[in-house]
Amino acid sequence: MATEEHTDPRGILRDGLPDRYLTPEDLTVMFSLPSVETVYAWRRKRVGPPCFRVGKHLRFDPAAVREWVAQQTALSEAA
Repeated sequence: MATEEHTDPRGILRDGLPDRYLTPEDLTVMFSLPSVETVYAWRRKRVGPPCFRVGKHLRFDPAAVREWVAQQTALSEAA
């Protein structure tokens, strides 16, 4: 049985997240959000994971997203 080799960088995962900076579209898929506009609303309200701009594009550090998820989990468990 031959193994399939992944050439798409999104196929390379580390701790469940891609080994590259994430896009708003990636977060939409990861969190099953209704639209990418939700991610942009989080940025405007300063409630989502931290991000930075590369030109006109938003990017998210996978480690920062992981930390944000852990914080959200801790907050919901404390409530």
